[in-house]
Amino acid sequence: MTATAHSGAAALPVRPGEKRWTEAELEAVRSELAAEAAALRADIERAESDIASRLGDAVGDAGDDQADVGAKTFEREHELALTHNARELLAQNERALARIDASTYGTCESCGEPIGKAGCRHSPGLHCA
Repeated sequence: MTATAHSGAAALPVRPGEKRWTEAELEAVRSELAAEAAALRADIERAESDIASRLGDAVGDAGDDQADVGAKTFEREHELALTHNARELLAQNERALARIDASTYGTCESCGEPIGKAGCRHSPGLHCA
């Protein structure tokens, strides 16, 4: 990223009474979001590999009793749900990073009002509370 891609922190919206964003604050948020996105990508890749392995084991589990089959099905469904949630969080983080680059970070995607610096620190900065 160039210096111009990171510029404009002071132009980001804030709630009344808040100080403007500084470049250091925005860079800290960007770094945190990027690190979380990288961790989520790794988690998703690992989970998808585990799911594929479990699905491949289904043929070998043909002799299991109903309780074993039920437990393994529950584990697969649980892993699928966790992977879906991780994908959703990754999408939110990627949208937040794109909004930082577009200088629209901190504006609620639903109502267009400023989220506030505190709200952005507790979520990816996409929606007001």
